[in-house]
Amino acid sequence: MKMWKKASAACLAGASLLASQAALAVEDMPGGPAVRQLNLTEPVTKIAEQIHWLNWMMLIICTVIFIAVFSVMFYSIFTHRKAKGSKPASFHESITVEVVWTIIPFLIVIGMALPATKTVVAMKDTTNSDITIKATGYQWKWGYDYLKGEGEGISFVSTLTTPREQINNEAPKSNTYLMEVDNEMVVPVNKKIRIVTTANDVIHAWMIPAFGVKQDAIPGFVRDTWFRAEKTGVYRGQCAELCGKEHAFMPIVVRVVTDAEYTKWVEEKKKAMAAAADDPNKTWTLDELKVRGEKVYAANCAVCHQPNGKGAGAFPALDGSKVVNGPQADQMHILLEGKGGMPSWKQLSDTELAAVMTYTRNVWSNKTGEVIQPADFVNARAGKFPEGGGAKSAQGAPADAKPAAEQASAGAQGAAS
Repeated sequence: MKMWKKASAACLAGASLLASQAALAVEDMPGGPAVRQLNLTEPVTKIAEQIHWLNWMMLIICTVIFIAVFSVMFYSIFTHRKAKGSKPASFHESITVEVVWTIIPFLIVIGMALPATKTVVAMKDTTNSDITIKATGYQWKWGYDYLKGEGEGISFVSTLTTPREQINNEAPKSNTYLMEVDNEMVVPVNKKIRIVTTANDVIHAWMIPAFGVKQDAIPGFVRDTWFRAEKTGVYRGQCAELCGKEHAFMPIVVRVVTDAEYTKWVEEKKKAMAAAADDPNKTWTLDELKVRGEKVYAANCAVCHQPNGKGAGAFPALDGSKVVNGPQADQMHILLEGKGGMPSWKQLSDTELAAVMTYTRNVWSNKTGEVIQPADFVNARAGKFPEGGGAKSAQGAPADAKPAAEQASAGAQGAAS
């Protein structure tokens, strides 16, 4: 009786588990992989179609060769076995056999190489593009700069928007889990888009399977690729290089729209950029910079240094840090040039840099009371870092402050004259 009850309980538990899994059934991702997908992603470019054709052609050729070789082998083993009285051949070589098994594989390889080479050459033909976009890989996000064509001058950063609650299994996952961003790259349909890739820190790779595109983004180098999407819609990909601890959180989302929709998007994006542009000469208060800095920190720094500033693993704590509580010039230099595992953050605006630096120096146990103004970073980019520990008041360091050694030297020269 007890065993029957246990068995019944186990069955009920299994049924409830299956029911819960059915309720949370995974759905196809719009523009991404489908449930139980076996084939490559549905192509929306000519190059992707050629890649599909090559994949199946070579798979069929390899399957035919596999079947033919093993059929002959097993037939020979069965038919010419010793139990049937077969006598092994006494010849050591055959010119005919040598010629046949040299020429046939050669023809097969040529038959596979010619169409593959044609596709690879077409992949690298980035001439006569309608729009050129630079994709820069950062740890861990993508930056896009529209360099040529309609939309020239547009620039933005694309960051993962999947909530941490989903990543930590504290909330149900959406059907675009880890493949959704705040700023999608937008391009017009049936236009040749040239993608120039580079990286700010480590090697990344820009990949959209539906386009048949995968191009490495290497620090200090510029590579390029292209695509021409023939169908409107949203298409998703990811960084395809193992670029660090947040590698899985670096999605790529491209929205392909009609010409009219693209023109409208360009107009709206430029207006939004103009409205959001900060005046580097504006003087901010401590509270204003802390509010702005908290948002910049959450979007760019918290992933490594943690939201509470305690750091993790190879990433040092900012709470109580000697750098954050030390001379302003040291922290400015690290933000602009990077250090060790810390990448350069030059892509941020002067206001964003000033805000996040002010925030880190006045939050948690850090209470410097210092305010870093955007103008300070304008000067820092030009190599004019603040003197020593920098300003100690809420007004920030004077933009033209000189190191004591330079002032002493200038004073000596003046006295001499």
